[in-house]
Amino acid sequence: MNFLVLLLVLWVEKFSAGRRRIQRDGLWLRQLARAEARADASPWLQLALLVLLPVLLLGGLLLVLEPLAYGWLALPVHLLVVIYCLGRGDVLAALGPFRDAWRRGDDQAALHVAERDLGLEADGEAELLLRVQGYELWQAYQGFFAVIFWYALLGPLVPLAYRLLALTSEHAATAPLAERAAQLRHGLDWLPVRVLAASFALVGNFAAVSRAVLHDLLGWDIPATQLLVNAGRAASELPEPQVGEPGVSSLDELWQLLVRSAVLWYAAFAVWILLL
Repeated sequence: MNFLVLLLVLWVEKFSAGRRRIQRDGLWLRQLARAEARADASPWLQLALLVLLPVLLLGGLLLVLEPLAYGWLALPVHLLVVIYCLGRGDVLAALGPFRDAWRRGDDQAALHVAERDLGLEADGEAELLLRVQGYELWQAYQGFFAVIFWYALLGPLVPLAYRLLALTSEHAATAPLAERAAQLRHGLDWLPVRVLAASFALVGNFAAVSRAVLHDLLGWDIPATQLLVNAGRAASELPEPQVGEPGVSSLDELWQLLVRSAVLWYAAFAVWILLL
């Protein structure tokens, strides 16, 4: 059933507007505000209410549904949860204005749209393009690959925990709560980001990826974003940042790397299902 859910997720992602209707965070964000209003509560207790409680409720619902009708009643729940856990927004659409400005060589417009649409700031052209490349890789990873990895491995509970931790770290107004959520999210990122880096090596330049990330592969402290960017740039053999069409082409090359990696993941999961 898990593989069928992943195929349906692809269909919804590419050919339907249903994702935006499912990904409504308003109710959860109101709960976040209520939890933060309780100044006497510890960050760990707040996380238990915001993350652990929804995960336990989902687990209880699936325990009830999975024995019924050979598990088919649980399929819609799996599908809705995985779609909810995908990233917010459209990465390619968000990059559109930046790509247009960069292609024209309009530095000021590129800086403006990167800050407005992507939340990125930089001191120069080269740094800005590097940051945008990192944004593209990270948004694709945290919005798709991390969710698919944990769902294929452990079912829908861990992806839900991952997305709620991500939302907490991004929207929490109190620093202790955001920091605890980021710490837990870092733990959930450790394995899938390394699997994706290995996928980059298989579908890109294996030797270059090995040189770029091998010494950091087992390190706990290196941020997942940094490891991912190093592996992605090495796999695509990107040159130094350039203004104009070559810079836009580097974003296209990274996206094609991500697409090839996604195909590899789906093929590997299909083979795994056949061998079980």
